[in-house]
Amino acid sequence: MDGNGRWAKQRHLPRVEGHRNGVESVRTILRAAGEIGIKYLTLYAFSVENWNRPKDEVDTLMKYLARYLKHEIGELNRSNVRLEAIGQIYRLPEFVQKQLEKTKASLSRNNGLTLVLALSYGGRAEIVEAVRSLAEKAKDGLIDPAEITEQVLSQHLYTRHLPDPDLLIRTSGEMRVSNFLLWQISYSELFVTDTLWPDFRKAQFFEALEEYSRRHRRFGAV
Repeated sequence: MDGNGRWAKQRHLPRVEGHRNGVESVRTILRAAGEIGIKYLTLYAFSVENWNRPKDEVDTLMKYLARYLKHEIGELNRSNVRLEAIGQIYRLPEFVQKQLEKTKASLSRNNGLTLVLALSYGGRAEIVEAVRSLAEKAKDGLIDPAEITEQVLSQHLYTRHLPDPDLLIRTSGEMRVSNFLLWQISYSELFVTDTLWPDFRKAQFFEALEEYSRRHRRFGAV
């Protein structure tokens, strides 16, 4: 969800206003995804690299995150949305972690769209943690290194209970994946739009889905 800062700068507003308006895009896309039966939607909300931003901005983002998690429970319940989170959750402020757990519990009985928030997430860090876990198991004799396959490694990732993404949408025209789900998107279709995230709404979302529907996915075959 890129482009919040640029959106604000174009309007001579503080960067945080871009994040505030980006939340409305989240609401819109969640509703649209649920309406057409999409089962999983992962939002790259905060990366491990984002911790390097100015402290005031990070603190504000954390407050917005906690506020969103609290105030959107009713809307998410009405939309039958279940919530998951992936990443180094332990690095989030305690008040965010507590609210995240409360919100997940409040939505746990829902069986519609699963919203996956990538928080304090980094694809390389995820793979390193998986490899470290496998190395410790091998050292303790719990697994034979010769038995480590792609499937085994996948079961040690944050996303072990989630399907790999079919489509990756990148807003603001950036031509890179920015350390997002590096293992999982190996065969995902990519869609890049110049639209900044606060302006990304239902029309832009459906444009991406329509483009995806025209793709022929071969997964290396013919």
